[in-house]
Amino acid sequence: MLADKKIVFSGVQPSGNLTIGNYLGAIKNFSRFSEDFKTFYCVVDLHAITVRQVPAELRRRTYETLALYMACGLDEKKNTLFVQSHVPAHAELGWILDCYTMFGELSRMTQFKDKSAKNAQNINAGLFTYPSLMAADILLYQTDLVPVGIDQKQHLELARDVAMRFNQVYGDTFTVPEGYISTDTMKIMSLAEPLSKMSKSDSNQNAVVYILDSKDDVLRKFKKAVTDSEACVRYSEDKPGVSNLMTIYRAFTGKTFEEIEREFDGKGYGDFKMAVGEACADGLAPVRDEFARLMADKAHLETVMKAGADEAAYYARKTMSKVRRKIGFVN
Repeated sequence: MLADKKIVFSGVQPSGNLTIGNYLGAIKNFSRFSEDFKTFYCVVDLHAITVRQVPAELRRRTYETLALYMACGLDEKKNTLFVQSHVPAHAELGWILDCYTMFGELSRMTQFKDKSAKNAQNINAGLFTYPSLMAADILLYQTDLVPVGIDQKQHLELARDVAMRFNQVYGDTFTVPEGYISTDTMKIMSLAEPLSKMSKSDSNQNAVVYILDSKDDVLRKFKKAVTDSEACVRYSEDKPGVSNLMTIYRAFTGKTFEEIEREFDGKGYGDFKMAVGEACADGLAPVRDEFARLMADKAHLETVMKAGADEAAYYARKTMSKVRRKIGFVN
């Protein structure tokens, strides 16, 4: 029951192939919460349309993202898996929270500035108020814990501020969520520019390893990965390319940085990059196989979507009933 367990919520956009950064930094770790928490994992298609989408591609990617959730270990019997637009309360609460979020708060969001620079021809209102909808996603389920990356901390802080502001005006309405940043995985960086985060929207395809890449593509990309001229496998801030590869190798093998340094002592970067590529490709193989199986059975995916949306809507209605009553809407 909801009262017995704390709530975890997270969402992933269906806006492109997911990378090993999404996998190692987020989705792979989600399953650990399902035993001790009530978990809601959402395909956030409403967020995706802040950037122009090709409708057929958005539909396809929505199925694919749900299938990837499941292929990465999220059991639909233990987790509520659903599509954001299938629960209209997300949009309703998003608008209400727009009215309790300050213009200055939204204008300080670094992701708005970054996305505006990348989409100069389409700086729309949704791009600006995106964090209010994210706050609604979280607060709708009385979420206690939100697994976030470093780049989403600012949005979570805004959700906390909005929840506390609403609670101060209307009394206890929303749970004020806490962020959870995993300590055992680090941010995965670009293979071409290791000072930048690996991004699924990167125009340089050699910089990004996707979860669904073939083994040949994975190996080819790691062969091209940027290192340095020292020819020494050592974890250090002044060796961002090598350190990034070590982080990926550690994530797929479970070895410590010290063990990795010993393993490749006296060996060249060619051997090291090949080993990282092999470990990554082998680690992703079961995910790719399960993904293919799930995508061949869209009827099952639609059953999961429907069941997840029904359960999510049940909890959303409880929150929205309270919110509507407190702000003065007539039932």
